Amino acid sequence: MTAPSGTVDAVVIGAGPNGLVAANLLADAGWDVLVLEAAPQPGGAVRTAEFVEPGFASDLFSSFYPLGAASPVLRGLGLERHGLRWVHAPAVVAHVLPDDRCAVLSRDIDETAASLAAFSPADEDAWRREFALWQRIRGDLLDSLFTPFPPVRPGARLARTLGVADALRMARMITMPARTFGEERFTGAGARVLLSGNALHSDLGPGQSGSAVFGWLLCMLAQDVGFPVPEGGAGALTAALVRRLTERGGRVECGREVTEVLVARGQAVGVTDSSGERIRARHAVLATVPAPTLYGGLVAAEHLPARLLEDLRNFHWDDATVKVDWTLSKPVPWLNPQANSAGTVHLDSDVDGLADFGASLATGRLPENPFLLLGQMTTTDPTRSPEGTEAAWAYTHVPRRMTWDRDAVLRHADRVEQVVERHAPGFTAAIRGRHVSGPLDLEEQDANLVGGATNTGTSAIHQQLVFRPLPGAGRADTPIDRLYLAGASAHPGGAVHGGPGANAARAALARAGAAGAWYGRSMRALHDLIYR
Repeated sequence: MTAPSGTVDAVVIGAGPNGLVAANLLADAGWDVLVLEAAPQPGGAVRTAEFVEPGFASDLFSSFYPLGAASPVLRGLGLERHGLRWVHAPAVVAHVLPDDRCAVLSRDIDETAASLAAFSPADEDAWRREFALWQRIRGDLLDSLFTPFPPVRPGARLARTLGVADALRMARMITMPARTFGEERFTGAGARVLLSGNALHSDLGPGQSGSAVFGWLLCMLAQDVGFPVPEGGAGALTAALVRRLTERGGRVECGREVTEVLVARGQAVGVTDSSGERIRARHAVLATVPAPTLYGGLVAAEHLPARLLEDLRNFHWDDATVKVDWTLSKPVPWLNPQANSAGTVHLDSDVDGLADFGASLATGRLPENPFLLLGQMTTTDPTRSPEGTEAAWAYTHVPRRMTWDRDAVLRHADRVEQVVERHAPGFTAAIRGRHVSGPLDLEEQDANLVGGATNTGTSAIHQQLVFRPLPGAGRADTPIDRLYLAGASAHPGGAVHGGPGANAARAALARAGAAGAWYGRSMRALHDLIYR
């Protein structure tokens, strides 16, 4: 039976990947689900358009999805049956050093090992040992990542698989800087720079505690599943999620900004949109907005514990971002042809340079030598642009504390192009079109990217696991009964994998299930312990 207008089982705020994953899981359980999105189209930071030049499909924000391909959450949705097709570049990552040597990471471990052996013969076997460890713990580790913290059952399986000695060594690695970990495990510059460069996909420099696990995880995923992209553009992933949801009766309504979560007697009962219309929720409200947007924003401060609001003042964002998209008349003319086949190119710092870059950001200074992550999209997916051309982009992190007016953003974009030109002479001559997005532009296009922060909160260890987004908040449940934090501010954090959305959906189903009353009392007791 169709619900009366204005009343649904669950309202999901935001039609990004986490919101759409949550809505799909609730719809699978037979719930009547309404997803409300402020933007004119769904997708959040997973969208594609011809915004640089007609005929060139450019991703507005994110492009490569190693965690998406490996995620048990996304795999469980069977999105390939709804039009999603993953495609790969011939090589995964090429890190171009200042002297134009390349460390190349391929899904073929023999190719990766040979590239690293060119820097140090001993690193061929060292890399194979790391990948053997990954293969041994892969399933248990991924299950641990994508469940609420603490991950009791998958964590116990992981501990049994590792054994006491290796579990202690893994715990140590989780706390380590990528630079130190690389020096312990490898002797050559190639493997070390791949670890540190991949760590900087987060906001952690190679000298910061906790960066080792990010670098190691992305390297192992690159070796295992690669850095795939959806054929046709990132928006194809969004389209598959929307198709799956609508086939199950769920609805996505765009251009409807939620301005308030309605709370009665300590329980979320619905939302109000910007037109003033109220939508009632029988069972749950799931919000994919950042924690600071939800607490004291969509939820009035009067409904929240004072200590939560106090903790919220210490919420730390990740770095800001400047992104440049190009349409090119030909592929990037790299001096080192090893970079030609990589979907993702890192340039142009060694580990010392990466450490300097991270230190500059940590102290609020504009890095003298920007570290770039560059995507060669037509190389990865030939459908993105006409034959013989290239759709490409690069982004770099910049300090949040600076004023990023349009002139400052354009000057930094010119610096980005100078770095590429240094390693690919003729690059700038090949530019047909350019689109530059600064921190405020990114936020304007997706309100969740506050100040150009793409991770919705720092990846530093003090704001991960049980501390994400606030101390004691490693679950999707909030101090408001039947309200769930479903976005990247929640554990397990940023990247496109659906983990926060899935955790929120499962929590909502548990609260509404046969043991719901017990579950609700348990969550209230937990929040009373933490916040009162």
